[in-house]
Amino acid sequence: MSKSPVLPTFATYLQIPVGFWTGVVASASTIPGILISLPAGSLSDILGRRKVLLFSSLIFASAPFLYLLINSWWQLIFVRFYHGFATGIFMPVAQAFVAEIFPNRRGERISLFSSITVVGRNIAPILGGYILLITNNDFHSLYLAVGIAGATALITALVFIRKKKITTRNQQNLNSKSIIYRWKESAKAPGMLITSFVEASQYYVYGSVEFFLVKYSGEIAGLNSFLQGVIIAGSLFTFMFFKPFWGRISDKVGRRKPILLGCLISAIPLIAIPFFTQFPFLLFFAIVYGLGFSMVTSSTPALASELVSMEFVGSAMGFLGTIMDVGQTLGPLVCGLILETNLGYFGLFFSLALALFLSSTSFAFSKTGRK
Repeated sequence: MSKSPVLPTFATYLQIPVGFWTGVVASASTIPGILISLPAGSLSDILGRRKVLLFSSLIFASAPFLYLLINSWWQLIFVRFYHGFATGIFMPVAQAFVAEIFPNRRGERISLFSSITVVGRNIAPILGGYILLITNNDFHSLYLAVGIAGATALITALVFIRKKKITTRNQQNLNSKSIIYRWKESAKAPGMLITSFVEASQYYVYGSVEFFLVKYSGEIAGLNSFLQGVIIAGSLFTFMFFKPFWGRISDKVGRRKPILLGCLISAIPLIAIPFFTQFPFLLFFAIVYGLGFSMVTSSTPALASELVSMEFVGSAMGFLGTIMDVGQTLGPLVCGLILETNLGYFGLFFSLALALFLSSTSFAFSKTGRK
């Protein structure tokens, strides 16, 4: 809710320079994910998941109130950067926690957790937009609401960590095994690099589709903003509802088949999109893409957690999250450059499909997930 839909309007209100600095504000909260996901996961292996999750909850609770103090556009960059550490820490550690609690149902439970986060992300823009509407764009009121939500998350975490039955297996001294050692062990685990490459490719494409499909449906297809929103919502809801189902399937049949099939399913509609401008077709392609995307991402985190011993699960999830954030950050940047060439949208969507084909082919020739 602190990002959508308030961030562009708030940035304009602060008179941020158009161009480069606008992009910096938009990406400031994603950079911490690249920087902190791996260290956070490793620290959770050593200090315990609960302590690290509590620390991320402190950032969730404190960051929203810093928006109330902003009176210059450059301050917004620093606050967004600080706020980004909350999710960058929370996501890999929470996924490691789920993998640790449900060792035999990792695909289903991690996918269910991911789907629930999508519910929150879908509610946030609607609620945030409503608050801005009834308060006549009072940014302080909105960020106060975000602060209340963050404080609620902190209170929930405080209650949650009091449960003695939920403990982390590794309560080791920080010096017992260095964090660098854990990074190396995670990176060199057989299959970890190719699994991370598949995950990064998926989010490279997702970050691009989320932005450029809307742009295509408006500029080329001539659809209004409501229909554009329906198209993206179709992809998100497909992802949200089917991901736990595919996770359960991968627990039974293995991770390899859903990953390979999902890459192919999500690539095919991307090739077709530039040849159609009618709303029903674009909605159908978005739904099919979301189906394939949910198949792959229901299996990759679970597979990454299985490639290492339980002692290194946090580091593995952090490594996966770091590579994923790199892919999601690069996608829109590269696609923006392709769009400026003569290839246009045909080259853009074909390049995204090619990235999925490349990752699926690489994974198919590897031995990862065969057992």
